[in-house]
Amino acid sequence: MNIAVTGSIATDHLMTFKGRFADSLVVEQLDKISLSFLADDLQIRRGGVAANIAFGMAVLGERPVLVGAVGQDFLDYRSWLERNGVDCGSVHMSDTKHTARFVCTTDDDMAQIATFYAGAMSEAREIELGPIVDRVGGLDLVLVGANDPEGMRRHTTECRTRGIPFIADPSQQLAFADGPFIRDLIKGATFLFTNEYEAHLTEQKTGWSADDILDIVGTRVITKGKEGAVVLRKGASPVEVPVAGEVVRADPTGVGDAFRAGFLCGLSWGLELETCAQLGSMLATYVIETVGTQEYVLRQEDFLTRLAAAYGDPVAKTVEPHLSCARP
Repeated sequence: MNIAVTGSIATDHLMTFKGRFADSLVVEQLDKISLSFLADDLQIRRGGVAANIAFGMAVLGERPVLVGAVGQDFLDYRSWLERNGVDCGSVHMSDTKHTARFVCTTDDDMAQIATFYAGAMSEAREIELGPIVDRVGGLDLVLVGANDPEGMRRHTTECRTRGIPFIADPSQQLAFADGPFIRDLIKGATFLFTNEYEAHLTEQKTGWSADDILDIVGTRVITKGKEGAVVLRKGASPVEVPVAGEVVRADPTGVGDAFRAGFLCGLSWGLELETCAQLGSMLATYVIETVGTQEYVLRQEDFLTRLAAAYGDPVAKTVEPHLSCARP
């Protein structure tokens, strides 16, 4: 399958705080909040939801088409992605703005406080999918991830107009979007991806019930942190997938992106939805075990061994013929 991944491309500035944010919050004074936290560590890493997802897919052996907007400072990052198998031929480069920045601090509870600077991402609204379709010989699926809001709207509308199946994955933008905008992003989607909190937020802001949303989208995939993920389809029993156990917990940033990368690879390989979610959950553990969203090293034999330990030998044997990691 030819899969395009649209969304943010950013540089992550990741810090750790040895303590609990909750200990510094006074509920009665939240309207006057003014806090600073002394970080113990700073890591500057590559990130952005679209780039993270595309990287994860490429690590598993796919060649996704990355679609987003960046600044002139993207050259080294581009080289990294292309060396790892990501098609960057449709990335828009701004003449005036820097690549987006994500600044995040994580405490001992794995709670996070983050700020995002859009920068060049605001030019994603200038990207048209038509020339990308022509360049790569057609698109079988487009993931519309968190991005410049008007860019998300344009990609969604163009997918509907061109009849390209698409995944609605608004994630972080749900906090800022209103009901009509969210409804516009979801209508016609083949899949809707959210985490558990975002699922409730989607229902609250759109005024649609969970059943209403299943009437509108083909499949709903909800990640639930340490409780795993669930795949929902109208008229079918929920498919619950537990998390795959991690060796160590280093940083949760990018875990959801890795889940999506694995899930998309499973779709590309024609696997059952449960196996897609298991594949995504397994890849997500590699991210939580490292600091940075694209710093993990994937070895094929190790991945299959861990996949079998988490979900059984039949799952690993189903995945093995499709998997094509750079390292054996």
